[in-house]
Order: sequence, then structure tokens, then C-alpha cells
Amino acid sequence: MSVQRFVGPNSRDAMRQVREALGDDALILANRPTEGGIEILAMADNAVAALDTPMPARPPALARDATPWQAMSERLLREMQEMRELLDRRAPPKQSAPPSVRERLMTQLLAVGFSREIATEVLDGLPARLEGNAKASTEATQAWLSERLAARLITLESEAALLDRPGIVALVGPTGVGKTTTTAKLAARFVMRHGAASGALVTTDSFRIGAHEQLRIYARLLDVPMFALEADAPLDTLNERLQSATWVMVDTVGTSQRDQRVITQMAALKQTPVPVRLVLVLNAASQPDILEEVIERYRQAARAAGATLDDCIITKQDEAGRLGPLLDVIMRHDLRLLFGAHGQQVPEDLALIDPSALVAQALATARPDAPVHVPAASPARDILGQGRRVASLLERLRQRVAGFSQLEQLTALSGLPRSVQAARLETLQATPPVAEVLGICWGPRRRERGMDWALPDLGVDAEGRWTALAWPQHRQPAGWAARLEAQTTATQAAVHWLPVGLDAEAHAWLEAQLAPWVGAARASQRVVFQGERLTLGQLFAASQLGNALPLRFQGRALEQRSAYAEVTFTGLTTPLLAWCLELFDPESERVQARRYYVTPARLGSEAQALLATPLQAEGVAALTRRAWQLQKKYAEGDIDVELRLLLASGMAAAVMHLDVASDDGASTLRRDLLALVGRRQRRDTALLDALHHAFMTREAIRALSASYAEADE
Repeated sequence: MSVQRFVGPNSRDAMRQVREALGDDALILANRPTEGGIEILAMADNAVAALDTPMPARPPALARDATPWQAMSERLLREMQEMRELLDRRAPPKQSAPPSVRERLMTQLLAVGFSREIATEVLDGLPARLEGNAKASTEATQAWLSERLAARLITLESEAALLDRPGIVALVGPTGVGKTTTTAKLAARFVMRHGAASGALVTTDSFRIGAHEQLRIYARLLDVPMFALEADAPLDTLNERLQSATWVMVDTVGTSQRDQRVITQMAALKQTPVPVRLVLVLNAASQPDILEEVIERYRQAARAAGATLDDCIITKQDEAGRLGPLLDVIMRHDLRLLFGAHGQQVPEDLALIDPSALVAQALATARPDAPVHVPAASPARDILGQGRRVASLLERLRQRVAGFSQLEQLTALSGLPRSVQAARLETLQATPPVAEVLGICWGPRRRERGMDWALPDLGVDAEGRWTALAWPQHRQPAGWAARLEAQTTATQAAVHWLPVGLDAEAHAWLEAQLAPWVGAARASQRVVFQGERLTLGQLFAASQLGNALPLRFQGRALEQRSAYAEVTFTGLTTPLLAWCLELFDPESERVQARRYYVTPARLGSEAQALLATPLQAEGVAALTRRAWQLQKKYAEGDIDVELRLLLASGMAAAVMHLDVASDDGASTLRRDLLALVGRRQRRDTALLDALHHAFMTREAIRALSASYAEADE
């Protein structure tokens, strides 16, 4: 038996016996006083591991001569064995759940130097297909993240946007950021594009030893004139000497952001009849808090001088340990990135900013141990964050939705006196749209229910998506053929969606142009099918509709099922295809609506791809009514009726564009828009409310900025 009994006159002696017999690791099972002293039951530690034989569920009867003390020792052994078995059967510890996609991306953004503020704004647009998929591929998530970050950067479209515009460009910033070398690089690029005759260099740096001479060497190499000016002298003192130059580059003296002379410098640059474009030069290798302070102080100085400072150039890109903090501060302050410098060679080491490449470089320089820059919290920063989100949304809508820029111009008009609105509107309406449209979805020639206006004619772009362009019906000539002719000439439209059946003249014009078209029809419309005269309702009464396609209709996800037959119309010489469409709800398994259309027979079954547009137009009409009411309720001041209608229909078309699209870009835009107001209603109406809110927020910020500018004057 592995349990041994030790008796000693006292506990110290008994324990000595235990150690001598079983070692220092012996397991004491029990001890008790006896007539002879102290009794201890103990066993060797390695004997516990040897107890592998399971103990019976109920112990056998103890021998008649077994003492209570021996019975207790047996029970102890049995309990120890049961505990051992329990430990052997214990469940393995639960492993912590793997981080979600959002958590992984948040960790990554913080590690490369972005603030939690920007990281949160970026990840708020994470698509559901990625956020809810823990197994989403790294390639997919990184591609989305890179695209999202690149979209947050405001950059110069081309060198021409800076170098082909006559005027004065002044580089400002602290000492040692590379203004003089950058001045030479930009001047060299100008000379390469336009020659040396129309350029000039100016320096205000009279403090650094040799600063004039350094720029003078560059001027001599480029064969352009160079002029020196005292740092606090107004720029207009050089007006006569700069008359022959159409483009002037100014290299200013480097001034610490904490130096009060920054304000004096800005005021001197502002004193010229020619507008001066201020460009802040930032050292990419600077600490985040230094970059923050430089931007804030220089912008404050520019505002104090009545100027704006919205452009920047980054230098020493090759010396930066990581670019995340730099991009973060640029995003938060909405600076436009013009160029990036990555070396001393003139002009080679200066490049137009490529947002995707810059983001890729930033994401490749993770330092988990680096401190995260946390901008100071303030109400003003919250307002800036709201303005930044709205500006980003509107910029992405501008890039995606054709005609959105014109819609924004209309929004700006609504804030002017009504006496001015009509004249400005005439000018805008006379200007052809920037983007050509694929086709025109013609509005019904009747007033909308409960309204005193008819839905304008709306544009569809080359990808079959709604544009924000609209043309009021009262501006169209009389007669369908004349309308079609005028709009096709003005917009280069190739496809036409018509709200009624065609007359012979309009049909002849469309056929002569070989233009694709779709005409709405009614169930009572009579046609000739295989020599028999039938209504469309009778023609398709027994038809089995198939070829189900997904479709969003009036804010709902439905299926479009169709059937078609070749027919002829009285008075028309060419055959047509008559279409019957059913909108089917796959959840309730019920038909929600039935519509009839006609298309040219020459298009064949491919015409089905055109049938979603008139269905979606029904939703545009409903959204236009809602937008009209929002304009009437919230607009400040009196708005011209036509202007209000163009605003309402343009907003409705832009929202329909987003609501029916299924790509990731549209999904992200929808999510960001809805985040402005929350979604407490149907998606399309919630999107419309959010777009209206974005416009109101932008105009409010503009008005506030204008009021501060007036107060400063």
C-alpha cells in the first residue's frame, strides 16, 4: 500500500520521519494526536501519478478489523483518484474568437499611423459583404481599404491645372522643409511646358546666407528672371518688373509656425492686384503633432490676411519612416495635395500625386509599437468632421453621377434672391451638359398627381444609370418628332424612353435614325397579332412569363418576368415587339404590378435590357414629389418654381441612381449617406432625405464661413 503511517512524540519529529522516508514533496493525507504523540498518514508524490486504476463506484465492505482511521485514508485515496479523473476529462479552454474584419482593419490603420477619428470614418463605409464575412480574402479587404483611403485624398487632376493657369504661386512653410528646391522644380516644369519667356522667380528669403544665390543659380540655369524682395515688403512693389511674366513662382522665407511674423508674411503676399495661390510645403518626415500645428497656424495666418490656404506639397517623402500620420492630418484638414518630392534632383524628383500609390506606400509601413497621434477633441473638430464627411460624399457623387455638378450649381442658386435666380438659371440651362447622356427618359405629358407640375425629362448615362440632368417640359417644342429632334441635337442622346405610344411621325423619325426606343402602352392597346386584332391584355392573358431578373421597384427588391410577341400597330409600317412585364415579390410569391411596353422588332429580345428604366422612372416621380416638398419646407427665402423643380427632379434621379445600383461603390455611398440621418424608412426615401441634409449642411457651413469673413473685414 502506498500510504504510510508515521508516529512521533511531536509533529516536528513525525514530519522528520516523513521527509526521510518519502522526501520533501511527500503528500500529507491526514494527521491526528494519539496517546504516543502525533500520527501522520502520508504518501510519496510520484505515487499519486501511479494511481491509474479506476476506483469502483461504491467501495467494497471494509475488513472487520479495519479501523476508522484506515477507512478515512481509503476514502481520501478514492476522492483523489476521482479528482484526477475529473481533471483529465476537463474541456479544453475556449479559444478567443478571431478578430472581425473591421477590427483587423482598425488595428492596421492605427499601426500605420492613422488616427482613430479617420479610421472610424473610413471603416463606417465597410460593405456588408466584407464586414459579415470573417473569411473574406485579404486581397478583397485590402483593395477596398486602399480604394477608400485614396478617395479621401483631394489631389491635382493634372500639371496643367497648376502650370497652365496664369498667376502667382507662393510656397510657404517652416524653415528646412525644402521650399527653395521645390520652387526650382516647379519652375523647371513650367519652362518645359511653356518656355522661359513668360516665367519669373521671386525670393523673399533675405535671412539665410546664400539663399538668394541658390535660387539665382536655378534661375540662370532655367533662363528666367529672378527678383529679390524683403520678407515684409508687399509683393505689389514688383508689379512693374513682373508685367511680362504670366506665371510667377515665389519662394518665401521659412518662418516657424509659432512666429508672429507668419501673419505679416501672409499680409505682404496678399497685397497685389493679381490673386496669389498659397501652397503650404510640408515635411513628410515631421512628427504628427508638428504637422498639425504647422497646418493650423499657417491657415490661421492666411485667414487673418484675408487669404485661403487649401493646397500643399509634401517634401522629403523618401526620408519619411511612414506616411500614415501625414496623410491623416491632410485628410482631416481637407488639404489638396499637389505634388510629392522625393529627392534633390531638379526637376526629376517631383511627381504629381498618385493617391493609390501614396496610400499603398502608407499601408506598407506599419509600426505597431509607434505611438498613435490623437488629435485634441473639441466641438470645432466635430463640426469639421461633419463637414469633411459631407464634402467627401458630395465629391464622390460628383465623380459618379453625371450632371451632379450642375445640380450643385442649382443648389447654390437657391440661396440667391429670386430676382437673380431666373437670369442665372437661363444661363445654366443654355449651357450643354458636361457629360453626354446615352438617352432621355421622357416624362409623361401631364401633371403629377396632387402637383401643379409635370415631371421633367431625365437623362440616362452611357452605362444605363440615371443622371442628375433634367429638362423641364415647357422648354420643349410641340410635337414628339420636334422634341426628339431638338433633344438629340442638344444632348447627343441615342436612346429614348417614351411615356406613350408613338404617332406615325415620331415613329418615322426614330426609324430613320435607327434609334433604340421603348414606348409605354396600356392593356387596352389594340395590336394585330398573326392576323388577329387583340388588346395587349388579351394577347398575354395566357402567357407564361419567364426570364426572371432582379429589379428594385419603388424601394423594394422584386423580380422582373417578361414575355413578348411580334405585332403591328395600325398606321405604322414596321413590326414591333409587344412586351408584358410582371413584377414578382419572391417573398410573398405575389405579382405586385403588371406593365406593357413596345419596342422596335429590329432590337429583338435584347430590348429587355431597356425595360427597367421606365419602371424605375415611376420611383423617380414619387421621389421628385418628396424632394419638392422638402425644398418647400426647408428652403430659406423664395425659390423660383422652375429652379425648385429642377432641384427636386435632379436629386430624385441621383438617389434612384444609387438605390438601384449593385456595385460596391454605390453600396458604400448609400451607407455613408444613410449615416447622416439614419434609416427609419424605405431606403430610397431615406437616401433622398440624407442627400437633402448633405446639401443643407454644406450651404450652412458656407454661410457660416462667409459671415466670419465679413466679421473679420
